Amino acid sequence: MSGFCLSHFVDWTTHLWQAKHTHYHIGVISELDFLSVLYSIIAGTAFGLCAASFSKIIHWTASQFKKRIAFPPLGPFVGGIIVALAVLAIGTTKYIGLGIPVIVQSFEVQLPPYNFAVKMAFTIVTLAAGFKGGEVTPLFFIGAALGSALSLIIPLPVGLLGGMGFVAVFAGATNTPLACMLMGIELSGADCGIYVAIACVVSYLFSGHNSIYGRQKIGEPKHSRFSNYSDKTISNLK
Repeated sequence: MSGFCLSHFVDWTTHLWQAKHTHYHIGVISELDFLSVLYSIIAGTAFGLCAASFSKIIHWTASQFKKRIAFPPLGPFVGGIIVALAVLAIGTTKYIGLGIPVIVQSFEVQLPPYNFAVKMAFTIVTLAAGFKGGEVTPLFFIGAALGSALSLIIPLPVGLLGGMGFVAVFAGATNTPLACMLMGIELSGADCGIYVAIACVVSYLFSGHNSIYGRQKIGEPKHSRFSNYSDKTISNLK
């Protein structure tokens, strides 16, 4: 009951301050059949591999910063310089910050394949250098942009793939498929529910025992071969 009241209070506060919510609209949803399910599984596999890559690379990059820069406050300084120089080199700021305009665009048009990769690189360097608290929305960006780009080779609507990627990459990177399913349905409607569910579960399975949160504890291994992983943290597997 208290949670319900709090959510109403938060919603009322945003309306009071005229803070508008971003709408992520999926224009076209494919008819459910064997091929659309198969394509969703293929897309979910790509999202899971992307999530696993992000988790592995960010932990490795963070370890390199710590190993090569003994004085911790110097890490963000060096990382900031790297990011600033990269922004100057590519001549755009679209890959820094929240990137909401690009996320919205990924639901509407087919984005180039490099968009998700560039955002991934910027996010990894920023977080690994020591800037904390900014992995959630960038992962939404990465997933939505990847989904949009996959429409080049997967014959599903671009908006649907963008919406699937929006939550599925985050599901794989945090091992939270159920929460991400519900979030996808809440954001884009129940009509996309089966596609979002497939993408989130497949991404979760294909992301392996990886996570952006090193202290995350493995309650149930994803495969019987890894039964000895139970009750261990992600960081202990590295």
